[in-house]
Amino acid sequence: MNITFPSREFDEAVAAVCHDALSDEQARALNTLLRTDGNARDEYIRRLEVHARLASTPDLFAGAAADDTQAVRAKFDPVSRQVAPARRSSRYARQRKKAWAMALAVGLALVAGVWWTLHVWKAGEKKGTTSHAVAMLNRVVDVEWMPGTEVPRLGAPLEPGWLRLNSGLAQIVFYSGARVAIQGPAELEIISESGASCRRGRLTAEVPPQARGFRISTSQLGVEDLGTSFGLAVADQRTEVHVFDGTVEVRPAAGGTKKVVREGRGVVMENAKPIQFIEAGPAAFASLFDLQAKSLAAEARRYDQWRAASERLGNDTSLLVHLDFEAGASADWRLRNLGNANATVPDATVVGGQWINGRWPEKRALEFQSVSDRVRLTVPGEFESLTLAVWVRVQGLDRQINSLFMSDGFLPGTLHWLIRNDGVLGLTVIGADPRNHQIVASPPVLMLDQFGQWLHLSCSTETRSA
Repeated sequence: MNITFPSREFDEAVAAVCHDALSDEQARALNTLLRTDGNARDEYIRRLEVHARLASTPDLFAGAAADDTQAVRAKFDPVSRQVAPARRSSRYARQRKKAWAMALAVGLALVAGVWWTLHVWKAGEKKGTTSHAVAMLNRVVDVEWMPGTEVPRLGAPLEPGWLRLNSGLAQIVFYSGARVAIQGPAELEIISESGASCRRGRLTAEVPPQARGFRISTSQLGVEDLGTSFGLAVADQRTEVHVFDGTVEVRPAAGGTKKVVREGRGVVMENAKPIQFIEAGPAAFASLFDLQAKSLAAEARRYDQWRAASERLGNDTSLLVHLDFEAGASADWRLRNLGNANATVPDATVVGGQWINGRWPEKRALEFQSVSDRVRLTVPGEFESLTLAVWVRVQGLDRQINSLFMSDGFLPGTLHWLIRNDGVLGLTVIGADPRNHQIVASPPVLMLDQFGQWLHLSCSTETRSA
């Protein structure tokens, strides 16, 4: 069987893919066409996109059959090298009412890709993109983490475990809604979304009504918050609790009578002595109360550091393309290339997309939502090695293939860089023949609770002699 484009046979084959009715003969013919005809690939992607959007809104047509609400995607079997119809996904069925929307604020290109759909994705290969996080690192100011400990990234999800801070300030937001600010030196163990343990250090906690019952324990006391703001100072064999607003309950760790501490009061327990009541001392926690203002000042400093680093990067003679998005305005459609002027790489062109705030309030970025949104650029020449790097904020991965940097078509020497919807980064480099290509896939690098955060991604490719 031979399929050409445009033709009735092409229409029938694509419709069969959408409705999970593709025959083996159609699959082989369609695969051959898509590998060789760029216009057919574009139309194939467009039709599957339309079908997926309609299928994800089952109430759009009252008389739609149940099977038409299932989004079916074509998968490639690398052994037989043919397109095979995918099994219906029960997971997708549960999520079919979600709109197919993805926003990427990136510094390179967003284009649709079919290569990985046809050449890599294997049935049953998808892995989960969840984590066991119960909190996130929300703010930091002049932090220095203890040597030998894993350094958490700002905005990163935090799984149960220890945070050890030598100096500086850090704020942790628990998924229950409680906010804990710590001042180094401090050691805080995150236990759950509603609890933590402090071995030493000074901290403040703000607990909204939704997080009522949030607990922090020390070696001497257990503190249960009843919807308040309080401070905690922990040293060797000494624990102080200061209630600034509301009420907390404290109980000796060794057991004993629970005591209620109200606003303006506090307690201290030293060694094995009984709990003593004291007046709350907010002045001892002044630096923690100023965390937000200090954090904003620290962000301004980081922005200045970024600008200085960006200027240094512009002096690198090997830099071909550098798009910093600094001059972006709503009417701008051209991105100035700040790379090596001798490389003769012209400025890039914006196609679609919306200008929004970037990593800092002073910084600009492009948000891509539609499959048509992209940045077009031309890089003439041939290179033995190439490195791509980008800051990206992913809002969702509802599409199977989410492009970062893609070449036009699959001509010899082109490359394609993307994120799969299971959080895996993929890089494809086409050799002298499209059948001679190299595909590299990373472990999952993007988890669900990292959506909405700015991430730095990079990859490199190098030509090596046989």
